[in-house]
Amino acid sequence: MAPKRNIVWLASYPKSGNTWMRIFLANYLFNPDTPMPINQVHRIGIGDAVPKTYAKVADRPIDPSDPRQTVALRPRVLASIAGNNADINFVKTHNARTKAFGVDLIPAHLTHSAIYIMRHPLDVACSFARHYAQTIEETIAAFDRADHSIIGDSNSVPQFLGSWAEHVRGWTRHRDFPVLLLRYEDLLARPHEEFARVVQHIGAPMDEERLDRAVRFSSFDEVSAQEAKHGFIERSPGSERFFHSGGSGAWRDTVPDALASRFAAANAKAMSLRGYAA
Repeated sequence: MAPKRNIVWLASYPKSGNTWMRIFLANYLFNPDTPMPINQVHRIGIGDAVPKTYAKVADRPIDPSDPRQTVALRPRVLASIAGNNADINFVKTHNARTKAFGVDLIPAHLTHSAIYIMRHPLDVACSFARHYAQTIEETIAAFDRADHSIIGDSNSVPQFLGSWAEHVRGWTRHRDFPVLLLRYEDLLARPHEEFARVVQHIGAPMDEERLDRAVRFSSFDEVSAQEAKHGFIERSPGSERFFHSGGSGAWRDTVPDALASRFAAANAKAMSLRGYAA
């Protein structure tokens, strides 16, 4: 029997709010009386870059740094997820909607829908630079490259990002499955309204009290306090902490004016369409 179209992608360019979304969903769907531990957020779904899932379908050890090997295994990895007969499988991804070595990274025939979170690219760049211990100049240069990727290691197989503008266009211009587009800034400004759209999109029952609790349990103050007390397994070795500030507009104090202007000029169309400016 062919796998169902039951994957709901939780998609974003890295450091755009994907983790926040997963923490909200965990708190809403599991509906705990106290905040869900952030180190259990993986229970809401699987990431598409976890090496052990690639080794499992290969039935042998793999080299997670080998992009050709892992991409060749990707169709079987995704088919195994979709083949578990669940109504919905949430799958986190930072991959662009593109092909790598001829393989469709986001196959429509396995996809139910997607939630795509975007954020002002210069705020993304600041957070990305901290997370990966890069300079802001290196990061912004990478955001304009079509071949931008995250190399594989023991924690993650290679991820194919491409440029920020192409990533946004790829996830928002296709119509072969529904995509709920969210802006990080709107989630900050109107969390109840925007997260209610998420609940409706996935077809879960709407409960205002439950929604309010999940919004509170996934707030920046809550998750940063948890990280301070217990750490966070998704923090990179090069970063002091994962949850740094949780706000928007910090790029204005971090990115040199000339660098911000050059990036904005090169990405004017993609930014202006989504209400972003520099």
